[in-house]
Amino acid sequence: MTGAVVAGLLAGYGIAIPVGAVGAHLVAVAARSPWRTGAGAALGIAAADGLYATLAVLGGAALVPLLAPVASPLRWASAVVLVILAAVSTRAAVRTYRSGATTAEAAPPAPRRAFLTFLGITVLNPMTVVYFTALVLGGHSTTGATEATVFVLAAFVASASWQLLLATGGTLLGHLVTGPRGRLTTALASGVLITALAVGLVW
Repeated sequence: MTGAVVAGLLAGYGIAIPVGAVGAHLVAVAARSPWRTGAGAALGIAAADGLYATLAVLGGAALVPLLAPVASPLRWASAVVLVILAAVSTRAAVRTYRSGATTAEAAPPAPRRAFLTFLGITVLNPMTVVYFTALVLGGHSTTGATEATVFVLAAFVASASWQLLLATGGTLLGHLVTGPRGRLTTALASGVLITALAVGLVW
């Protein structure tokens, strides 16, 4: 049982800590939204990680032939979605800055909407399921339903704790960068980073 907990925690942190395009977008959203919105987005990412951890421990080797034909389309779909998100976010920031009105900003998404949006974005990321499948094939085996459940829960907790840390950091950044120029700068930087990471996903 302890081995399943440790393996799950390592698996969850292993996929969560390297901040990719989704993590960068999480920080950007949290920086201009209430903490609850950032937390909803963070839990959406963690829920996707938990879902893929479940698929990995249940499917194991059976997932490999299923992933091969769709891996490339999923990468392209993920990259397109991320580029669109970066473009929409950047456009909104530029329009708000040009208007000169801090109260004219679009209302941040509700926590539930942020959860569903980031759940969808992360589910589109093929690297997550490939990562967990490789983890199972590389040595983690479950001896029963209890151990599999513990592994999945530990992976979810690890991912959720890291994503919530990112969201909290983004919220604090938003409080520090309150001026129109600061918000524009962070939005532009986030858009460029997300686009670059999305291109790297399919390069």
